[in-house]
Amino acid sequence: MAEQDSLRNAERRNWKMTKPSLLIAAMGLVTALGVSPAARAGSGGDQVVASVGSQQFTQAELNDRIAGQLAMMQNKIYDMKKKAIEAMVDDYLAEQEAKKANISKDEYLKREIDDKAPGPSEAEMKKFYDDRKAQIHKPYEEIKPQIESFLRKQVVSKRREELFSKLESQAGGMKIFIEPPRIQVAADGSNATGPKSAPVTIVEFSDFQCPYCRRAEESLVAVRKEYGDKIRTIYRDYPLPIHEHAMKAAEAGRCAEEQGKFWPFHDAMFADQSKLDDSGLKATAAKLGLDTKKFNDCLDHDKYADAIKQDQVYGTQLGVHGTPAFFINGRFLDGAQPPHAFEDVINDELQRQGQQASAR
Repeated sequence: MAEQDSLRNAERRNWKMTKPSLLIAAMGLVTALGVSPAARAGSGGDQVVASVGSQQFTQAELNDRIAGQLAMMQNKIYDMKKKAIEAMVDDYLAEQEAKKANISKDEYLKREIDDKAPGPSEAEMKKFYDDRKAQIHKPYEEIKPQIESFLRKQVVSKRREELFSKLESQAGGMKIFIEPPRIQVAADGSNATGPKSAPVTIVEFSDFQCPYCRRAEESLVAVRKEYGDKIRTIYRDYPLPIHEHAMKAAEAGRCAEEQGKFWPFHDAMFADQSKLDDSGLKATAAKLGLDTKKFNDCLDHDKYADAIKQDQVYGTQLGVHGTPAFFINGRFLDGAQPPHAFEDVINDELQRQGQQASAR
């Protein structure tokens, strides 16, 4: 986790606008979605954007088809803007401190970051290698320079983060006023944990057989422990066709929910993904003390297959293309993210509502 935190800090502090063409291309695509005067048969959603023979296609149909993709693009643009703002703030703070010390900004950064970030010891490098020897497949002496460089960058990133966090605090704190893009996501569903009044709602689209989803569950457990009643989590099914037992596992979760045992069953399936075939699911139901006759009948008759497919369709409409996928108060977070990725968004949401963020 320390490696991920350092990489995250490095990204935040060292990010540069190296690819402005991405933003330009995105803006161009949005502009291209406009309709030529000749095609304006109506206004708003009634506008005709294309036709084939006598069949016309409207702006409303187009919006529905690409709503998810556009939302994801807007999310990426917001992240680009946010990182650029953070970089501008850092540059300003460094320049002010350099002026006070009567030195250049580069000299100040070297003095306060590079010179105060010692390189890794031999013991630290050897431990790093030993912990990952099975994955590296190279002798220590051959890979040592890369290990030293990587660990050195970690220390530099941590020192940089500490410095600018301190400078921001001394300056009265940094506030970002641009609004993040949000997607309207239904917050209903019985498979939820946490109070309905929670200021932050996380809607998760997941697959019980997905290894990345299992990893993400570990992050969610940490987040729930950290924030308690401040967050509400809603689980939605998005079984992927590449996973043989994912659909049946999703059905099993629904069948367990009938008996008030969705979350224990949810935890059991992620704890051991080798037991997701019919016999494994039925064994889990017995172990958790469910009415096995009722559960088995529910599972054998695909009682919730249609409802699960509705979740899949809904997720796809929102722009979900894989698992896991999360919407935190409508803000999209994709993939098996570490706890800090959730914490960054949750803390920002709490602060925007005038509430105390995490102490971390």
